[in-house]
Amino acid sequence: MSQSYLGPYRVTAFNASKASENKIHDDAVARRFGFRGGLVPGVDVYAYMTHLPVRRWGRAWLERGIAECRFMKPVYDGDMAVVTARESAGGLDLEIESHGEQCVTGRAAVPSGPLAPPAAFGEARTPPAPPAERPPADETTLAAGTWLAIDPFRVTDDYAEEYLCTVRETEPLYARERLVHPGTILHLGNWVLRQNVVLGPWMHVGSTVQHFAAARIGDELSCRAVVTANYERKGHRFVELDVLVYANPNTPLARIGHIAIYRPRQLAAA
Repeated sequence: MSQSYLGPYRVTAFNASKASENKIHDDAVARRFGFRGGLVPGVDVYAYMTHLPVRRWGRAWLERGIAECRFMKPVYDGDMAVVTARESAGGLDLEIESHGEQCVTGRAAVPSGPLAPPAAFGEARTPPAPPAERPPADETTLAAGTWLAIDPFRVTDDYAEEYLCTVRETEPLYARERLVHPGTILHLGNWVLRQNVVLGPWMHVGSTVQHFAAARIGDELSCRAVVTANYERKGHRFVELDVLVYANPNTPLARIGHIAIYRPRQLAAA
């Protein structure tokens, strides 16, 4: 069996969000939460993982592939992230290790034929634009059933090139065919939170993704997201989102199930 798409694929992790509003990416703040330093954003760690599915299936995975990821331990700036894959039940079981520890588990596959976008894309409410003054994130502002949106975002050549550098992507397909990296698509799950509520230090902990089309450089991306759950577990406060991603402005691109700890127990106990 060819090893070309099974890895190992090695990436020197890069924390591009040290100065972001989410201070979990700041070294000093993250250490107060018990981490070794600022966390590399989960969406960018996911981007490392997608290299092997794209190597395995190419553009087909970007157009109709599925993925899931679960973040178990942090990946830190400057550390080596090692991505490997194993063939299993028609797909790839994926893993990222750093310093010999399992940090991320995941899976990717490509259905045998084209998938029609579900009715949810046509039936979704049109949420209001993000507020000029965001309220604090809590059980009311992120109550189940709440609809959220982002300010539409056009993927420019400069942004696409910079993002490939940020996630250390070496796959030539994106530049050759002017395609948007799937890490950018997953970013919308974060953006829809941070554009609508004020968050303290928070953590993305897992996602599922179903692609329906490949996004292209020049596309305007938007989303409609509904909060599906808001709950406490082991002292952390979690939020779950069903995120419908569109292009230009009503072409379905992807559906994301996004899970985040929006209030870590360290803040809840403060």
